[in-house]
Amino acid sequence: MKNSNIGANAEETAVSVLAWLANEPDMLGRFLALSGTRPDQLRPSMSDPAFLAGMLDFLMAHEPTLLAFCEATGTAPEDVVSAAHHYTGPTLGSGEY
Repeated sequence: MKNSNIGANAEETAVSVLAWLANEPDMLGRFLALSGTRPDQLRPSMSDPAFLAGMLDFLMAHEPTLLAFCEATGTAPEDVVSAAHHYTGPTLGSGEY
């Protein structure tokens, strides 16, 4: 049960990121350019865990973007990190492997 809650929270966070990006044209353009994603690929890609992980990584790679998202949505930065870890698993140096 706990893992399904984590997965649901991670998905909710990822969907929030896309909704936020949709209202931030400059950020959305930056995400599309960096990810190589076309606008018509956004909706179908939401079911792809790798895409969701990439979207969360996009936020975490640039602290001002992460903080802007968190401020606008009331999301704690730690929740974004937890969601990303759900999709990517532990990384070297995280102490979680």
